[in-house]
Amino acid sequence: MTAHPPAVLYICASRAPGRRTETATVCRAPHTEAEERAEREGRDFAARHRLQIVERVIDVYGEPAPQRRPGWQLVRGFAERGQIEFAIVRWPNALSPRHEERYQEVDHLGRHGCQVRFSHATSWFSSAGGGATL
Repeated sequence: MTAHPPAVLYICASRAPGRRTETATVCRAPHTEAEERAEREGRDFAARHRLQIVERVIDVYGEPAPQRRPGWQLVRGFAERGQIEFAIVRWPNALSPRHEERYQEVDHLGRHGCQVRFSHATSWFSSAGGGATL
């Protein structure tokens, strides 16, 4: 039996005021509706594509530069250490609203053997090749 490729589920959906943006978590349960939807869609996507979610990382939405988000820094670290083959993100703007920064991050992870996949069902990204990167 072949093992399912390891993936991280990255959630960056909540704009909740008063939450610290300096910290990320890999273990707390989603506590906003947007986070719950992103989690559900990401887990459904992983199941459909036979990916094993080995970590779940949650960041607060708002910082456009993914490299400045502590949660995304964790995702980068997992990829750089070869611990994941996929990063599941709900949609491109969760990675960055700036397309040039999105491309840089997709390229960075790709250089370490990790593919970014977008899980949102109505996104044209997910219909092109089952969760294409861009």
